[in-house]
Amino acid sequence: MNKILLGLTSVSTLVLLQACTTFDPYTGEQETSKTAIGAGIGAGVGAVIAYLDNKDEDSRKRNKRILAAAGGGAAIGGGIGYYMDAQEAKLRKQLRGTGVSVERVGNNINLVMPGNITFASNSADISAQFYPALDSVALVIAEYDKTLVVVAGHTDSDGDENFNLGLSRQRASSVSGYLRSKDILADRLDATGFGETQPIASNGNAEGKQLNRRVEITLLPIAAG
Repeated sequence: MNKILLGLTSVSTLVLLQACTTFDPYTGEQETSKTAIGAGIGAGVGAVIAYLDNKDEDSRKRNKRILAAAGGGAAIGGGIGYYMDAQEAKLRKQLRGTGVSVERVGNNINLVMPGNITFASNSADISAQFYPALDSVALVIAEYDKTLVVVAGHTDSDGDENFNLGLSRQRASSVSGYLRSKDILADRLDATGFGETQPIASNGNAEGKQLNRRVEITLLPIAAG
């Protein structure tokens, strides 16, 4: 996927940890995430990048459509860092107090939405009280429209593996569909589910399982090249 900034594909979890900045979802202050103790807070982004790399879709044509819709047809170019900095700042401001964590991994932004505030148990229907948070996400990503938006669902390891995979995909599809209903360009949106395969904490205790039950929205800039 040569038009999307995929510099994380070959790095290890350790490097992802070092490059990742997380902000407390309630105070907005920078913090050392508890999830760093587990598999690494950049694991979700790495999984998304690997997923995109292995897709058969002609990404170059899609990126051209996204840029044309954004106006002018030009990629971000050399100002990627500034572009993502500005987007990150607005997301942190909009999402403060919602329970959504904002992670920065290189020039990518990852929004982690805990399953307990996004969905009812074993359901793919978005909780009504979470609509305002998703509305805030849609508002920002509509403004910063030269990014690919990948929605990924994750579960803990309880229950049947195939059920978990299906549920994670359904939840990602629900979030992606909601963003599309807010006039986010369909070409920008991609939804997938990883089931229980990408934990960010231990599945050996209740706290870790709660962290693993999540939906992540990863924003990847469309780079020049």
